[in-house]
Amino acid sequence: MEGKALHHHKVKVGVVESDKMEKSVSVRVTRHAMHPVYGKRMVTSKKFVAHDESNDCHVGDRVLIEECRPLSRTKHWKVVRVIERALALDGEEKEEA
Repeated sequence: MEGKALHHHKVKVGVVESDKMEKSVSVRVTRHAMHPVYGKRMVTSKKFVAHDESNDCHVGDRVLIEECRPLSRTKHWKVVRVIERALALDGEEKEEA
């Protein structure tokens, strides 16, 4: 075996909720879980702060985030790629036409 070990980082898919920070985005990841007592299927969600080096993500984009070393007090994830772009509501595509 070679000297380098493979690192398998956790990955999650979520939707960008806020892009107001510099080089950071807030991503909401939702999942389905069964209620421990009643057995009903519930939707649970959690918010992660992720590093976006190029400031490419915008609100509503579906992104893939990956766990990384701590970059700040709350930022332990980085954006790997944008899976799906959000539809522009007021302006971006309308101005181009």
